[in-house]
Amino acid sequence: MTAAIEVPRGLKDVVVTTTALGDVRGTEGFYHYRQYSAIELARTRTFEDVWFLFVEGHLPSPAERADFAAEVAPLRALPDQLRAVLPAIATSTTPLFGLRTALSMLPSAPMWDAPMAQRRADALRVCAVTPTILAALHRIRSGAQPLEPRDDLSAAANWLYMVTGTEAPADVVRAVEQYLISTIDHGFNASTFTARVVASSGADVVSAITAAIGTFSGPLHGGAPDRALESLDLIGSPEHVDAWVRARILGGDRIMGFGHAVYRTEDPRARMLRDIAVTLGGPLVDFAMTVERRVVELLEELKPGRSLHVNVEYWAGVTLELCGIPRTMFTPTFACSRVIGWSANVLEQSIDTKIIRPIARYSGPHAPMPVPQAL
Repeated sequence: MTAAIEVPRGLKDVVVTTTALGDVRGTEGFYHYRQYSAIELARTRTFEDVWFLFVEGHLPSPAERADFAAEVAPLRALPDQLRAVLPAIATSTTPLFGLRTALSMLPSAPMWDAPMAQRRADALRVCAVTPTILAALHRIRSGAQPLEPRDDLSAAANWLYMVTGTEAPADVVRAVEQYLISTIDHGFNASTFTARVVASSGADVVSAITAAIGTFSGPLHGGAPDRALESLDLIGSPEHVDAWVRARILGGDRIMGFGHAVYRTEDPRARMLRDIAVTLGGPLVDFAMTVERRVVELLEELKPGRSLHVNVEYWAGVTLELCGIPRTMFTPTFACSRVIGWSANVLEQSIDTKIIRPIARYSGPHAPMPVPQAL
């Protein structure tokens, strides 16, 4: 029998597979999608271009871009049977949990014996319809009618339109688009690992994505942009920053929006989103800059050597707030992009026929013990 291999808690720094989709280099403060800097892609390309990159492995030509847009646009529409149940889902749970329920109604073939063309088609449909489901759930919960996706709008513009009911200005659309691009994928994070575990069993694309959503919903993963912004609300004004931050640090409380499991430098996504927020401007940005500076300074003073920096959630919250997205839809906005990364990982994992099956070390009472007689 092969000896068990001990690994660190949380599988920290354990390599479990290989991928061609991208990587995070935490000590450098850098991450990439395939062979390109993710931040450079966010600064220079469209969301649809990067989606195509994840699906096809290269950036599109103009003709490929047009063909891809024509392929995914009709997939945004909700099937009639799904549309009919959205009111019941919307009134019983949050949009992110509602997405998990709604997606489970989409037909999807087990990947074990489905051709790659079918797996790809299922993945594209899940990615295309996710924003439509989330926006519809939000509007129903708000007492408004869901809006149909528009073929004449980009993915980012469509998202803003379906959530708010109005067409957003170009600078707001571009800000949201850059945020979406920067959050499509980020290494072998917990939700991506979950999706790949499910895919390794030969299950269908939808099952893998709904499992990833469950992991993503945790506040230690995708559920933090609104929580980071709540810290600014609690501080209230610049003169209260030091007292609030000191109390949290000395009390051993986590300050949402600071620190990252991988980066030992400033999160490159936070740096880009800070630049975007500054461009949009306003008192919230000035206040957020002040708080960030003092948190970093006080962390260094009170926890020397920890080297904690602002992360993506902090400036994502500020940017999405400036763009008019309701706070309850911050994490769902994140999900609209991350579903593309999950799907790409699911398709890549589906090529491998080996199921992911680790073991656990038993720590309960000694076994075997005699079974007591029933009374």
